[in-house]
Amino acid sequence: MASMTKRLDKSGQIKDTILGIGKWILIVFFAAYTLLPLIWLTISSFKTNFEVLAKSPFALPEVWQFKNYHNALTVAGLGRMMLNSVFVGVTSTVINVLVASLAAYTISRFKFKGKEKLFLLFTVGILVPLNALMVPYFLIISKMGLYNTYAGMIILYTAIGIPMSTVIIRGLMDSIPMEIEEAAYIDGCGSFGRFIHVILPLARTGIVTAATFQFLTCWNEFVFANLIVSSDKLRTIQVGIRYFTNQFSTDYVSMYAAIVISIVPSILGYVIFQEQIISGMTSGAVKG
Repeated sequence: MASMTKRLDKSGQIKDTILGIGKWILIVFFAAYTLLPLIWLTISSFKTNFEVLAKSPFALPEVWQFKNYHNALTVAGLGRMMLNSVFVGVTSTVINVLVASLAAYTISRFKFKGKEKLFLLFTVGILVPLNALMVPYFLIISKMGLYNTYAGMIILYTAIGIPMSTVIIRGLMDSIPMEIEEAAYIDGCGSFGRFIHVILPLARTGIVTAATFQFLTCWNEFVFANLIVSSDKLRTIQVGIRYFTNQFSTDYVSMYAAIVISIVPSILGYVIFQEQIISGMTSGAVKG
């Protein structure tokens, strides 16, 4: 009996070891799959075009070309485009989070007929591919007289992000105990007061998560930014990257430098708000 128990323990240890090795192989594989292209892109942004095209793509640059980043910021006016992206992204994020918070609060805390069907529409909105709505969005923006304006981009980005933001924030608001809001109601706090002073502070992690995703969506979006804006003064950074490619030649290294510059805010945003994002994505899974 004792020998059988030892065999079972040994078999369990072998199985745990195999599973542990397999887990780390998968982690290393996906880490390499994610990081190696970024490392290659960063190294290539310090090369010359000749080194990129004629030499080994994995070799280090003979002389590190920091001027590529200067060209990226000056030749295509990338600095102005970064400011445009920040302005459009921040403005649409603030409006998006405000509207989504009000919608999530209504669906989460009030009882009315068709509430879940209404929420289902928000969920379906996440599943609809945005590229399928290019023509309707373009026609609506044009008919409203908002083509080639900041307002057109802000309204469009705010609208396309509302479904995701509402789902995220509603999930966290559902986890807030009703007793807290009832206590505020007994103390004479109205619906809007409870929303401002009770629900919003408690739903902060969900709001930060939604705001982060919304801003990154605005920052990285290319199709609609290229579709509804034609003026160089209003172009965003993702559109500016294509300025390094023309009909006859491509300045690869300056384009790579521009791409690295455009990636940095996304990485910094996630690093800064990592804990809030993870907490916001998991808190709604457990209701109080």
